[in-house]
Parts: sequence; C-alpha cells; structure tokens
Amino acid sequence: MKSSITLLGLLVTTFAIAQTQDTLKSKEIEAVSIIAKKPTVESKADRTVFNVANSSILAGNTTWDIVRMTPLVSIDNNDNVKAEGESVTVYINDRKSVFTGKELKEYLKTIPADNLMKIEVITSPSSRYEASGSVINIVLKKRDDEGMKGSISLTNTQNTKNNQYGSLNLNYHKKNFTQTFTGSYSDNVFITENSNKNTFYADNSVSTIDSKSTYTGKNPSFSSTSEFELNDKNNIGLVVEYFRGNRTSQSDSFENNYLNDVLLNSFSQNNLGLTNSNTLGTNLFYKYYDKEKNRILDVNLGINYDSEKGATGFTRNNATNTISELRHFENYNQNRNYFVKVDYTSPLGKGGSFEVGGKANFNNNVIPNDYRVISNNSLLENVNYFQYTENLNSLYANYSKTFFEKLETRIGLRYELIDYKIHQNGTETRRESYGTFLPNLLVKYAFTPNYDLSLTYNHNLWRPWYSEFNDFEMPGNNGFFYRGNVNLLPNPSDRIGLKFGIYKKYFLSARYTFTDQDYWTSYSQETQNGLVKTISFPDNFKGKVEKFYLSANTNQNFLKNKLNVNLSLGWSYTDNSDFNIRNGLKADSNYLNFFSGSTNLSYTNLFSKNINISAWMSIDNQNYGNSVANQYNFFHNISVTKIFPVSQIETSLQLMNIFKRPSMNTTTFSQIGSFQNTNKWDWYGFSLTFVKRFGNQKVKENTKTDVEKNSGGSK
Repeated sequence: MKSSITLLGLLVTTFAIAQTQDTLKSKEIEAVSIIAKKPTVESKADRTVFNVANSSILAGNTTWDIVRMTPLVSIDNNDNVKAEGESVTVYINDRKSVFTGKELKEYLKTIPADNLMKIEVITSPSSRYEASGSVINIVLKKRDDEGMKGSISLTNTQNTKNNQYGSLNLNYHKKNFTQTFTGSYSDNVFITENSNKNTFYADNSVSTIDSKSTYTGKNPSFSSTSEFELNDKNNIGLVVEYFRGNRTSQSDSFENNYLNDVLLNSFSQNNLGLTNSNTLGTNLFYKYYDKEKNRILDVNLGINYDSEKGATGFTRNNATNTISELRHFENYNQNRNYFVKVDYTSPLGKGGSFEVGGKANFNNNVIPNDYRVISNNSLLENVNYFQYTENLNSLYANYSKTFFEKLETRIGLRYELIDYKIHQNGTETRRESYGTFLPNLLVKYAFTPNYDLSLTYNHNLWRPWYSEFNDFEMPGNNGFFYRGNVNLLPNPSDRIGLKFGIYKKYFLSARYTFTDQDYWTSYSQETQNGLVKTISFPDNFKGKVEKFYLSANTNQNFLKNKLNVNLSLGWSYTDNSDFNIRNGLKADSNYLNFFSGSTNLSYTNLFSKNINISAWMSIDNQNYGNSVANQYNFFHNISVTKIFPVSQIETSLQLMNIFKRPSMNTTTFSQIGSFQNTNKWDWYGFSLTFVKRFGNQKVKENTKTDVEKNSGGSK
C-alpha cells in the first residue's frame, strides 16, 4: 500500500513539474528531409538494433518470423524467446507485452512484418525496465503522412500440412488524430515429433517414448491504437489488443520400458484436447513532451485479461491393446492484471539526463482443475482450485551524462517490492514479501571517432511464473506428468559485458555471467495403481554457474548499397562443475563450450526490376541449467519478392529450412537419472504471399523530431 501511495505521489509531482515548464511554442522551421539508410544491424553500448523497415526480409513474413531471424535471438522447443540463450521480457513499442510463451508466438504471427520499424535486443537494460534480464523491444512504424492507407495480405504456407493466413491493415492520420487497426485470421495445422530416452540410475532401467502431435488452430485477432494530439505538447491515446485461440490437439505416443535391456512392458496413449482462449489487453496513455526542453512525461494505465478453457481426454492401452487407464482433464484459467506506470525524463546539468518513474502492478490468477482417472475399474477424481495474487511495486532512477564529448555514462537503480499469496482449495499455502535493489552501470569511451569501448553491468532477478507454483499434477501428451513447486525461489544473477567498436562496422564483445542459485527442471518416479509414472517439475538448485561469451559482428554494404551483409560469430564457455557436484548431477561434462553463427543477406532491386532477395542462416545449440544440447541446430530462410509499384502489389516466395527440417536434441540431468529429448519442428516448407496496398502511400514532409520518430526504447 505504501508503494502504491508513493507511486501516486510521484505521478502528481512529475505532472506538476512537466506542466510548469516553459510553454513557449517553438518556431516552425521548414525542414529539408535528407534520407540516409541505416545499417541493417547497429551495435550500441547496451543493445543490438535490427533495422528492418523497408527491408526485403519483411516480405511474406510475420513479426514472429522476423524475431526468429534477429541477431542474438533464439527460440527454444517450448516457443520461449531467448537472447544469447537466456530468457527475456518482450516489449512492443516500449510497453510490456501481455503475451508470453505460445500465446506470444501466436500473437506476433498476427502482426504483419510490414508494420515493423526495428527490433531492439537490449542485453544491458536500464533501470526503466523490469528485473527479469534482457529485453526485446519490438518497435512498429509510425504514421507521419495524412490520409488513409492500408494493405491486405494473404499467405499460404505448405509445411507438413497446409496453412492459411490473412490480415487487414488500416491507418488513418488527419491533423491531430491517428488511428491504426490490424485484423487477422489464421487457420493453421502444425505437427511435431518427439522422442524421449529416459535412463534411471537406481535400477538401470530405461524407458523410450515416441510421440507425434497435431495442433490445429483457428485464431482471429485485432489490435487498435487511437492517438490524439491535444496540442504540441500533450497526447492521449488508447491501445486495445485482442486474441482468440480455438485449438485442437491430437497426440499418439508409444512407450517401452526395459530392465537390463529386457523389455518389461509396453503402452500406447492417445490424447484428444480442445482449448478456447481469449486475451484482451488495454492501455490508456498520456504523454507530455516539451520539444524545446526535451522533457517527457509518460503515464500508462492498463487492464489486461486472459482466460483459457480446455478439456483433454487420455486413453492408455497396454501391449495387448487393452485399455488400462482412462483420464479426463479439464481446466478454466482466468488471469487479471491492473497497472499504473509513470516515467519522467528531463535534462539535468550540461550533457546530463535524469529519468525517474515507477509502476504499481496487481495480478490475480486463478487455475481450477478437474482430473478424473479410471483404472482397474476404480474411479479416482482430484479437484483443485489454485489462486495466485500478487502486488509488485517498483521505483527507479537513471542518470546519464556525457563528459568532454567522449565519455558516455549511465548509472541506474531500481527497487522492486513484491507481496504474493498462494491458495490451494481455499487454504493459504504460502505468502512472501520481499524487496530487491537492482543496480546497473554503463560506461562508453570513444578513443577516436572510429574506436570506442563500452563496459556494462547489471544485477537481475528472474522470478518464477505463477503457474510454476501450482503443484497440482497434470498428464502430458508424451506419457509424462507435470506439476509445479510451491517452494520455488527466484534466481538472481550478475552480468558484466565489454564491447569494442571499430569504424562503427566491426564489433568485438565479451560477457561474463554469474549465478549461485536457480530453478530448473527436475524429475521423480512414483507408483500409482500399480503403474510407475515419471513426473517433471521445477525445483531449486544451489550451485555456482559461470558463463563466458565472446562474439564478433560486422555489417557491410556492397554494390552501391544494394547488397547488405550482416555476420555474427560467437563462442560460449560454461563452468557447471560446482553446480553439478552440489546437486548430484552425473553430466557427461562439467564444462560446456560451443560455437554459434548467423548471417542476414539482402539484395534490393535485382536487375533494376523491383525484385528483392533476402536470406537468413543460423547455427547454434542451446545449453541452459541442467539441460545440455547434443547437436547444433541449423536454420535457414530464403525469400524472393517482386514489387509492382504502379498497382501497389507485392508477391513473394519464401523457402523455409528446405535443406534440413529443424530439430532439437537435449539431455536433462537429474538426481534420479538422465532424460534425452529429440523434438522435430514443423517450421519448414514454402509459402506464397500476396499483398495489395491502397490509399495514400506517399510520405509527406516529416516535422517530427528524431526522438519522436525513434521512440520505442530507452536511448
């Protein structure tokens, strides 16, 4: 309560300061626009910027596709977005996304890549951002010209099955009012294949599980942004985002259990699931911007809601094809989020800038589950009602200053206070309240205009997701069972980075990350109704983990800037020796190292025929916690786009991983055994896209400042 009162006081104070500044209107200056093409990839002290606006790489892709192609970014087998192998928080136009995991994937697939301006991978975020590590900020284009314009996009993709996607984009701008609207509909079928080999140390038994799953989704969505300029200093607006998922899943799995290489028993399992979900995000904002004094006040109020109602049936058969067990699982999850966020920026002294702000955040998450099992002619029913409520309040301050035009500095401090309660079936099972200070530092020195060196430091805290506290046991599609852990603890970490820039084209980086506590996947075995089942759950792990990372990056233009090439190479080394010994993990090696690399290539206006060609390739492997990659992952994407300027039509052909279907092979080590998983993704094949643009596509003279045009992330 005290933090909320403090934040409201901050809101009143900053508003008064902003409104009492000099209100003299700036003189209208007739500007002359000089267009300079930015490099595709920019490497700054705290972030890597992927400038994709007007790039041929956008054709035929969605925002999700472009995120996958962004340097430093990878996607794990659960569709979680990672930067340099670590979890991230995703922002859209500097506003935290309400979507995570698979929902984030589905939502970003509804945003045409044509709407993108840039993607910022912020590996050393300032105190303005929340405490959970790196940040990916997706910045969408802004409208500067007047009139109505829009586009219709239709895409047909052939993976294992055929998929369709369509979208409508409308943008209206007149004097002081701007309205944007995006609506989309997708009809998709995705197939994944999984193979598991589980080895248990106690009796040297082995189980193998092979499964194939088909996911069908019919997903409508829309987003709307309304913005009104009250005058040259005051803006108000409303952002509304909605996504609906209508999904079915069907899985078949086959399990064999061995003891000393002798087959003991076999089982098959069939699952059929139906899920309906709704996500609605709203954000009412007010912005005060004094262009002369460069003072900015940004106030955001939001209410977000999402729900998921699902039912899944499981039929388990033994080797004689006799039904041994029937399971039925139902859930109806509802999550509500309310927040108020205030940010104020002002110059302070010569070459200095001061930023202060805060956020009051309240979450109410409810997960009711109904799980029934029929086994050996007996009925077992387990009903659970899980509720998680949370107050997360934060205050922060950043101070930046440039000394003698060569030395850039930034120091920041963020304080977060969390108070949360967990209830199971009406009984409080845990309540915690704690505060955390999160400092950060950035120093950049330019020896000459062509040589500079940056040093960054961040202390981060990654908290468990609310559903990870729910210890209700649920069946999985692959024969495993899954549950949470009410005793989970947050994961603190420290990161130090160095970056050396040469001629603003070549960048050498080094990073060191340290943690001595984390929560990762663990396993246990239990016997129920005569059947032995394997249970996966998150657990606390103590132990020192040190990571070292070296990378090199360059961005080059050739052939009169028609050909752009970006190349990144990296080497990572992880010391898990203390971590493995303290947790009794029998990993193949205590020391992990691997190489990674990626490249983006684009050629514009081939043969002067308005033909654009782009290609993206990436090779990496993903090691995290007690999970070790057994192979390198290779991804590639090639697209050709033909533009018809007169009719404002674009057509494109995209080839996705045509030479090798992408897969992931990892081994997770636990106290009871090792668990190897191979996952084959459905991201391969080809797609055809047709885009028709209409309305005023010409850009009039832009009178907005660079700060406004490039808004979307802390500078």
